[in-house]
Amino acid sequence: IVLAADTVVALDQQILEKPADQSAALEMFRLLSGRTHEVVTGVTLLQDEREETFTVTTTVRFCEIPESWMLSYAATDEPYDKAGGYGIQGKGGLFVEAIDGDYYNVVGLPINPISRRLEAFGIEPMFA
Repeated sequence: IVLAADTVVALDQQILEKPADQSAALEMFRLLSGRTHEVVTGVTLLQDEREETFTVTTTVRFCEIPESWMLSYAATDEPYDKAGGYGIQGKGGLFVEAIDGDYYNVVGLPINPISRRLEAFGIEPMFA
């Protein structure tokens, strides 16, 4: 079975990709500060001739981010390999006031919906 997935961050119909540099990261943080955005992951499962594609959307609300936080965070390596310029599972989680939906989707892989759909392919979760 092949599992392919990618995650985007969207604000006002604009996709916020990975920031290329500190200036781009700061611009993203200023856009997201005090606002709610969506994190959407597209997933495709493929096995032989069988294919299933679906999306999972999570809504994330940021606090009003102090400029000093933005500058400090942009000075780390964390923002530059993440859609939207932040990692909820890392230091960027300090910006998050609330989420509505799947936390693991924001991390980048919505494990519950994937595992439920894998059962239809004959693959069940292993807990041991």
